[in-house]
Amino acid sequence: MEKFSIKDAGVKVGLEIHQQLETNKKLFCNCTPIESDDYSIKFQRKLRASKSELGEFDPAALFESTKSKTIMYYANEESSCLVEQDEEPPHELDEDARKIVLIIAAALKSNIFSEIYPMRKTVIDGSNTTGFQRTMLISQGGFYNAGEIKIGIQSICLEEDAAKILGEEGSTRKFGLERLGVPLVEIATDPFEVDSTEIKKIALSLGRILRSTKKVKRGLGSIRQDVNVSIKDGKGVVIEVKGVQQLDQLEKVVEYEAKRQHGLLKISKKIQESNWSFDNQNKKDITELFAKCNSKIIQSAIKKNQKIVAVSFKNMAGIFGYLPYEGIRLGKEVAELVRFFGIGGVFHSDELPNYGIEKSDLDELKNLLKINENDAFLILAAPEEKIHTVIDQIILRIEHIKNQGIPIDTRLATPVGETKFLRPRPGAARMYPETDIPPIIITERELINAEKNIPKLWDDAIKEIEVKYEMNQQLAEQIFDSKYIELFENITKKIKTNPTFVASILCSTITNLERKGLDSNLLKSQEIFKLFELLEKGEIAKESIEIIFENIMSKKSRNVEEAMKNASIESINEEDLDKIIKDIVDKNQEIIKNQKDRAMGPLMGIVMKELRGKASGEIINKLLSKNIKEKLEDN
Repeated sequence: MEKFSIKDAGVKVGLEIHQQLETNKKLFCNCTPIESDDYSIKFQRKLRASKSELGEFDPAALFESTKSKTIMYYANEESSCLVEQDEEPPHELDEDARKIVLIIAAALKSNIFSEIYPMRKTVIDGSNTTGFQRTMLISQGGFYNAGEIKIGIQSICLEEDAAKILGEEGSTRKFGLERLGVPLVEIATDPFEVDSTEIKKIALSLGRILRSTKKVKRGLGSIRQDVNVSIKDGKGVVIEVKGVQQLDQLEKVVEYEAKRQHGLLKISKKIQESNWSFDNQNKKDITELFAKCNSKIIQSAIKKNQKIVAVSFKNMAGIFGYLPYEGIRLGKEVAELVRFFGIGGVFHSDELPNYGIEKSDLDELKNLLKINENDAFLILAAPEEKIHTVIDQIILRIEHIKNQGIPIDTRLATPVGETKFLRPRPGAARMYPETDIPPIIITERELINAEKNIPKLWDDAIKEIEVKYEMNQQLAEQIFDSKYIELFENITKKIKTNPTFVASILCSTITNLERKGLDSNLLKSQEIFKLFELLEKGEIAKESIEIIFENIMSKKSRNVEEAMKNASIESINEEDLDKIIKDIVDKNQEIIKNQKDRAMGPLMGIVMKELRGKASGEIINKLLSKNIKEKLEDN
């Protein structure tokens, strides 16, 4: 097994950034997008592929239709209407979304078109009730700088976001409609060749330009990065990897995908050398043969009345398990494809005997298939209505790898930085004109307005925060890049408090609670603002902020008032506080007697545990020190 070198592979990368816009309405209706799991509306659809105006099926749509999924939609009246349910034509384009995308295009020096033609993009995975996504090409060309690196812009589009997936149960896929139709800008860069370590900086720089407008949404799910990856020997094949949620993933995803593509070329040569070809006689129903097999997976499938089928591959022994690079093998490619159809997996001969399939089972199977040690085979367990479709897709994929090398896929990024099969790449048949929306004319006045509203450069914006709020650079960057920048500005404008303290609470305290698994989305801006109001009035101590946040973020309370009640947080005047501390000191005289002046440390811990969140540490420290001193003088 060789060690992969990304530098030798000649990797090219292109980014696609999808960013939600900060508007009060959805793109084609007056609904306000509100995240909620309280659904009052429920309906189901069955989406199917249809031919385009060119008389062709989109390959991605056609492939998706083989799943035969029933789609269940959930909605509430606050965040969706008949437009999202595809029971009413789209309304006029949202004016705010229109203005924002023009500002973004102007900021990226992109050439804005005078006429915008809405299009339909076929999507039948259920994420759009219509079976398509409405999209508009706003501009082409342009560039931005990521440090010393100049990155070209390919295109900028305004489109509607997809529905939020809620999960799958068997053959049913569930979606919530609160996100469907939210305005979204899609920015595609030109392909570039850089060291993989610089990709994060390139994506971050583009994200910061968007955030500089202060007109884009912040927080989890509001921005998504897709990445296109190709290698120099890949015959022009470009693989789109979707769903890169974290910037830290980008480098790993690019390196893995480049390694996978280069490994597939090596696997392709191996298959060619085997001189393999497929014949329908190479597959056999082995359900009866494996009826007494000890494999739990096989037995579970048989109990569900599924078929067990074996497929033989002449002269391919060792190829399914062949590892050109670590983690890259043909068996893994086949397994990913099988899972697409909702089938648990597939066994190949290079990993057997294993999984309860014993040597005696394999000997019988080889006799039935009439194969020898030079041959390979797959074993699949699946419902009868699916199994032949799955086998056909496996054969097509292996034939493609043999003849062309890298299959043209759309893939999904995994949390560990790998990629897995999602669907084939869409073709030209995917896009067609939107007939419900007339062309949109961009006026000279709109272009002038967009130019006037180009935001400050990120460096300038950070410097302004540093100076205005007397804050260090690191904290200024953190608050600017966070989803709380507008809230921070609002708090510091209306409430007398230290800006550095506010920024630290919003960036560090909330982040630390998130690391414990708590949900910051439950912490609404109005509740955070209310907390700082109470702090200014002296009704709570600084130390109570984290307690209240924790209470809300853990779903114990819905708002600040409930959190204060549930956590027993109440303001204590200095006189009452002194009495409590005096009582604690009286109960712990032995500590003072033994440790004298050093008793401050252990007693402070006891007092803070008793009074957590009810008084400031500064006042507690003062009163505790006084009471210890008095006790020492008495002794």
